[in-house]
Amino acid sequence: MLRTSSFLAFLFICINSIIAQKGNISSLQIKDIMQGDDFVGHRPSSAYWATDGKTLYFDWNPDGALSDSLYAYSVTNKKINKVGFLDANSLPSSRLTYNQVKTKAVYAKNGDIFLLDLNTHQSKPITKTQARESGPHFTDNGKSIAFEQNGELFTWNTDSGLLEQKTRFVKSKNSEPKRDSKDEWLYQDQLELFDVLQERKIKKDRGEEISNQLETLEPLEIETKGKPVINLEIDPSGNFITYVLMDRPNSKGTIVPHFVTESGYTEDQNTRSKVGDEPTEYEMFVYDIKSRKSYPVVLDNLEGLDYIPEYTKDYPDKTYKNENRIGSISGPTWNSNGTKAVLDIQANDYKDRWIVLLDPKTGKVEQLDRQHDEAWIAGPGIGRWGGGSLGWMPGDDKVWFMSEKTGYSHLYTVNINNKKTDALTSGNFEIYDAFLSKDKDKWYFTSNKTHPGDRQFYTMKLKGGKWEQLTNMTGGNDVTLSPDEKKMAILYSYSNKPTELFIKDNPVEVGGNPEAEQITNSNTDEFETYDWKDPEVITFKASDGEEVYARLYQPDASVKNKAAVIFVHGAGYLQNAHKWWSSYFREYMFHNLLVDNGYTVLDIDYRGSAGYGRDWRTGIYRHMGGKDLSDQVDGANMLKEKYGIDSDKIGIYGGSYGGFITLMGMFNAPETFSAGGAIRSVGDWAAYNHGYTARILNTPATDSLAYKRSSPIYFADGLEGDLLILHGMVDDNVHFQDMVRLSQRLIELGKENWEMAVYPVERHGFVEPSSWTDEYTRIFKLFQKSLLGKE
Repeated sequence: MLRTSSFLAFLFICINSIIAQKGNISSLQIKDIMQGDDFVGHRPSSAYWATDGKTLYFDWNPDGALSDSLYAYSVTNKKINKVGFLDANSLPSSRLTYNQVKTKAVYAKNGDIFLLDLNTHQSKPITKTQARESGPHFTDNGKSIAFEQNGELFTWNTDSGLLEQKTRFVKSKNSEPKRDSKDEWLYQDQLELFDVLQERKIKKDRGEEISNQLETLEPLEIETKGKPVINLEIDPSGNFITYVLMDRPNSKGTIVPHFVTESGYTEDQNTRSKVGDEPTEYEMFVYDIKSRKSYPVVLDNLEGLDYIPEYTKDYPDKTYKNENRIGSISGPTWNSNGTKAVLDIQANDYKDRWIVLLDPKTGKVEQLDRQHDEAWIAGPGIGRWGGGSLGWMPGDDKVWFMSEKTGYSHLYTVNINNKKTDALTSGNFEIYDAFLSKDKDKWYFTSNKTHPGDRQFYTMKLKGGKWEQLTNMTGGNDVTLSPDEKKMAILYSYSNKPTELFIKDNPVEVGGNPEAEQITNSNTDEFETYDWKDPEVITFKASDGEEVYARLYQPDASVKNKAAVIFVHGAGYLQNAHKWWSSYFREYMFHNLLVDNGYTVLDIDYRGSAGYGRDWRTGIYRHMGGKDLSDQVDGANMLKEKYGIDSDKIGIYGGSYGGFITLMGMFNAPETFSAGGAIRSVGDWAAYNHGYTARILNTPATDSLAYKRSSPIYFADGLEGDLLILHGMVDDNVHFQDMVRLSQRLIELGKENWEMAVYPVERHGFVEPSSWTDEYTRIFKLFQKSLLGKE
């Protein structure tokens, strides 16, 4: 028999469980769907082929272990087996760097370097040290392998086994201090007066001459002045080493306190700085090994280095300064014999991208292409950090790259001799993940040509022209070709079908048009018991006439309650009104639960979202919470006009950028939204990081107007509906401080119709199912009460 205290505790738990689901008429329970992969089933990911093409490896966790494990699918017997930890550790890396003739490959794994023979498919270690080696690549015309260790470049000769250090970076070179005129006179006078001093100087000078001669056998001592060395590598011929010195100004960071800790004490975490950092300076150098000279890469001839952004016209009394616009330098990408290289250079104000040809013998560059955007440079294959997608065409006379020149990201080539640019693809759609075939006679790439929310895999001849579609399952097709390119591994999903792994013959290599064969089944029995809804991808007209894509979930007429919830995806530049399994799969399942309860749900790819080209991407420039918010309002109006939704029964919610839009909606469109759930929200863009925010809003010091009109904290007085704020207290992306400041603002404004739920152990992306459950139980109760009047 239970004791009274135990019985009361048990009763309390039961009552709370009932309250948590009060009013829910769906067979889905919030606590269940918020278990994430444990409820849905752990999905296969990171597929890659063995070099012999007989085995397909992938990460998977069908047994619900603590973490994913490596699995192997045999093409021969079509069986899947789990790979043991030690066996997995001995396999080659999925990231290989090949020699020119594709007979050997190198890779780094567990901090060591390995050489893989592609004829025997056997690998052997080149290093086995306590230090970490990285960045292996071939040099000396394939005879040596270069890699980085402790910030220095080494080469290992494949024939002799000789390990040679190629660089020797020092903060400063040792040298005698320079004497002024007075000390120089005294120095010379001492030598003239005393024979012993003259004799000692002669011996010293002769010793230094011998040392200098010996030093010619050692790497050149290269002075860094204490600046970090990045992008260190040697060219394919083995004649030139390139490196970049990075000078990052000290920027004040922020502190995130952890209150729930193992020690029992509050522990502080040092995190990022805020937007407005002084730009990092990058200088590239070439080290000519034979001549023992190091010299800078000269970038003073790039077009537009003196560019002054258009937005500065809004500040006629403020002087704009950006004396060195050179931002990150990616590359070099060498041609086959190491005589020429291509650099990908981004401006530190993000408004220019230069693709330039480097002559390593002189350090001079020729501009091949300049991509300029009054807002900021981005888009598929164009890159943000680490450069964009580019490479050499066969023959080494052309370079291929990606550009938004026509408003959508497409493939281009530029002739390095006459600078003539040709478009290989065009149209109102995007190209993703383009690469050349193994025989260099065709392209492979993914595109959303058929529909913005559908991605298929294609091939095309080297010079462009007609495409051939190689996949045919509507949704998302993430393809990895086998080494001989005869088979395709496809991570495929649909709107209501989570990702599974498929195998299919490549039609252009094998012929015909075979069906893809599913090789994994990952769904749990619990997930399979529910008939998951296939949301309709619709379009509606925005107030400025643009066509907006959205996902629409409609309830059965028998339960429709004339209330609607609008979900706002995060990240800004992200797509969710598509036909593949969403990364927001918990939210997708929650939307099914809402629909079962009579709600209509709309999920909008608002201005700034990915998949719709440059103009859509930059529609939020200098005004977050402008068109991206009006798209939500226009979507709400469409629901009222077309789907019979009551004007006082519309709620909005989202996380991160979605939380930000929720706040802006509640503050600036109170006539539209009666309730809002703002999760891990940005409350003031001046408190967010530099790399993301400065692209869209410039910096607070140079463009304060953009920050004032884009930050919710300045509009909190407009709150009328019911607001629920939810935030992790150890969020090191969007800091909890943002919502603490906003709460103080709401208090001072005398607002009473808001609440805040805090999660002491959660960062930006929640981990604990209990936190997810609590979060979405509160959001459900918010909509039930505020939109339907249910307590």
